[in-house]
Formats: sequence, structure tokens, C-alpha cells
Amino acid sequence: MLAIAEEMDSVGFFSMEVWGGATFDVSIRYLKEDPWERVRQLKKRIRKTPLQMLLRGQNLVGYRNYADDVVIKFVEKSAEVGIDIFRIFDALNDTRNMETAIRAVKESGRHAQGTVCYTISPIHTVQSYVRAAKELERLDCDSLCLKDMSGILAPSDAYKIVKAMKKGTHLPVSVHSHCTSGMAPLAYLSACQAGADILDTSFAPFAGGVSQPPVESMVGALKGTGFDTGLSMERLVHISDYFRELRERFREDLKVDPRSEAVDASVLIHQIPGGMISNLISQLKEQNAMKKFSEVLKETPRVRRDLGYPPLVTPTSQIVGAQAVMNVLSGKRYGTVLKEVKDYVKGLYGRHPGRIDPTLRKKILGDEKVITGRPADLIPPELERIRREAGALVRTEEDLLTYALFPQVAAEFLKEREGAKRGVDLEAVAAVAVAIAKEHSESTIQFLPIPRTEDFPCRSWRLVGIEDLHKSRSLRQGFYVEGI
Repeated sequence: MLAIAEEMDSVGFFSMEVWGGATFDVSIRYLKEDPWERVRQLKKRIRKTPLQMLLRGQNLVGYRNYADDVVIKFVEKSAEVGIDIFRIFDALNDTRNMETAIRAVKESGRHAQGTVCYTISPIHTVQSYVRAAKELERLDCDSLCLKDMSGILAPSDAYKIVKAMKKGTHLPVSVHSHCTSGMAPLAYLSACQAGADILDTSFAPFAGGVSQPPVESMVGALKGTGFDTGLSMERLVHISDYFRELRERFREDLKVDPRSEAVDASVLIHQIPGGMISNLISQLKEQNAMKKFSEVLKETPRVRRDLGYPPLVTPTSQIVGAQAVMNVLSGKRYGTVLKEVKDYVKGLYGRHPGRIDPTLRKKILGDEKVITGRPADLIPPELERIRREAGALVRTEEDLLTYALFPQVAAEFLKEREGAKRGVDLEAVAAVAVAIAKEHSESTIQFLPIPRTEDFPCRSWRLVGIEDLHKSRSLRQGFYVEGI
């Protein structure tokens, strides 16, 4: 990304979404990279185009509600490292779960984009989306986003909702969709005709399927119309060629499921987003139950109906999907109820969009009351407790926030990072020691003291032309054998 970042910066995009959502978790869990440093490096090279992130309201980039002090500090630090636009959403479109984040963004002098999650149900109407948009405008958002995470937004609905949002508010409107059902490019054109200001796209090598429409195609389709973007097709194609070569280079490592690259009209029935499909497949494979996949797809909409039609986006998509898997595999609907489902029914994730089946509610909660207030009001301040808990693992405010969001994963990541830092020092010393010994001795075998610590054993090195550096776990001494 860094090699092409400056050229991308010169295109003239409204913004570039580079952070947030699952990317934070993926950085520390799988890539073993500091997510904060990733933003810093991109910001050094992308100076003209605003950097944007996806923020899950009170969930931030995690999977639960965090205390207000964590939300505020996370937003402040994100703005500090280079985020300019915060796209803030709540899975239930409960603006109470967004207000702290929006206020923190505004106090940081950044752009707050309030988001309305799109879904299809008997209770989700054009009027309900416009009401949410008006609430976000009252919370002082700078722009709005209509977020269709499943790729089910039809052209006619795109036109009606965007038109109503533009009429009901005074804010720019961005439209976000996926190509899962194949309708996204058509929906985008209808949104433009209704007055949409911004469209979310992806470069062609990463577009289509469960991703966004290709930026090249949309720019070409709108050229010469009243919605002409004025972006250079030559520049876009050059950048796209770069990413295509990169994707080919890592094709085997990516292991992309072919289903995620194809049109799947069944999404119009089950409404399950691409990321959630991947999670369902993973859960079923772990149980050696892939033959139950079609049953899970049918059960998911039923669970969603039982729970009052929550939009299927993180974290409600995981909650609904996991319960659907449980119902199918156990053979008894709600024979076992997941803790997250109970918390959802109790109101700990926010206001339910619709009525929860009364019998199911009674079964899950018994005589417990549903909370009606803002869920985060029940969470005491967390940062100082987390700072004490993390102890020496945390060296910076960024480390503290990383640990606050993902304690177990962050602990492992921070330990490995600290070990890697010490490892670099050890390698440097070992390299110098070997080089000096080789220079001052004619012996083919050199015995050298190698620095070690108990929690960081020596490794083999290939440095400064040296073939190999072997070590003995039982001795505080390494030995270099020339030619091996």
C-alpha cells in the first residue's frame, strides 16, 4: 500500500477509508502489526485526501459496548494519528450508542459522518431511515451515510431513501453498498439521480462479489453525465494494475473463497452479509457440519424475526448467526441460548428495532426486566482499571487502548512486539561479534558469547554474509560454524 499511496492521494477522492471495522483486530491478531503505526505511515504519504475510518459507535472497533472514557480516548488518539473522517454507525440504528463518539469527533475538530444501516423488514421503512437521519443531524453530524452492508439495496429504494434524506436534512449523503446481489451499480446510479453526493467504491482487483463496485466502472459510467466525477481514468487504471499484480503475487496466501467473488442472489432472501457468511462457514467447518449450511441460511432470517429484525451488521450479525447455528446443530430452537443473545434481548446492545417474540423473551429472561436507558450508562469508567491490569505491557496510550479493546489478543501481540524489539538488538550484537571474530581469527570454528534472556532464547541468524549461527539451549554460549 505504501508504494502506491502517494499516487492514490493524487486521484482526487473525497476520502480513503483505511482503518476501523475489522482492520484493527486483523492487524494485531493475524498480521502482528501495530494498527496505529499503519495509519501514521499512510498519513505521511497521503496528505491531500482525508483518511476515513469505520467506527462501530460505542463498540468502537470491537464487539461490545465500551465505557465512555474508552470511546473518547480512542477517538482522540485516532484523530491524533491521522484519521480525518469518522463514519460512525450502530448495528441497531440506536443513536444513543453513537452520541458519545460523535461528540468526541466534533471536539477533536474532525468530520463526523452519521450512518444509517439499511435492511429489509416490515418495520424498516423510508420514514424510519429519515427519522434516524434527522436524529444524526441533530447530533451535529457533518454528513450522512446510507450503509447497505449486505448488498440488497434495490435501485428504487436507493432513490426513495436518498431523496427523502436530502429533503429531510441539510447534509451531504454518502451511499455504501456491496455487489453481492449484483444490484449495487444500478443502486448507485439511482442514488446519484436522487442527489447522493458520495459513492463508496473499490479498485477493480478487489471489487465485485461481496466487495464494492469498481471505481473505474463507476467513473466510466458517470462520465459525460451530470454526475461526472472528473477523475482520471488513466491514473485509476495504473493504480488498479499495481493492485492486480499484487493480488496475483499473493493469490495462494489470500485463499479467497470463490463464493465471495460471485453474484449470489440468495442474499435477497437471507440478507446475510459476506463477512457473516464466512463466519457461518467457519463455525460449521469446526463442527464438521457443512452439510447443514443451507439449513443455517434458512434459520438465520427466522432468528432475526424472533429478535425484532435487527440489521445484520457487527455485532448483531454475529449474534444472530451464532444462535442460528446453535439452533440447527442442536436440533432444538433456543434449547441453548447464547449469552450474547440474552444480553441483546435484555437491551444491553441498545433499543430493539421491533417487537421481540414475547414467548421467547420470557424463556430467555424469565422475570428479568429489559433495560430502557442508554446501555453505556451502566458501564463504569474502564481506562484506569485496564491500565493497572495491563501493567508493564502498556507503554503508550495507544497500547492502553489496544489492550482495552482486545485484552487477550493485545497481551500476546504486545509481548511478541517487545520480544521482537529485544531480538533485533540481540541479532545486531551477534552479527558484530561474528564479524569481529572472523576478521581476527584464521580458525574455521568460532565460539562466541551470544546475549540471551530467559524469555527470549537465541535463534539462528543469517547476517553480514555469515551462513549460519547455531545455538545450544543448555549453554549461555553460541557457536558459529563457518560454511554450514
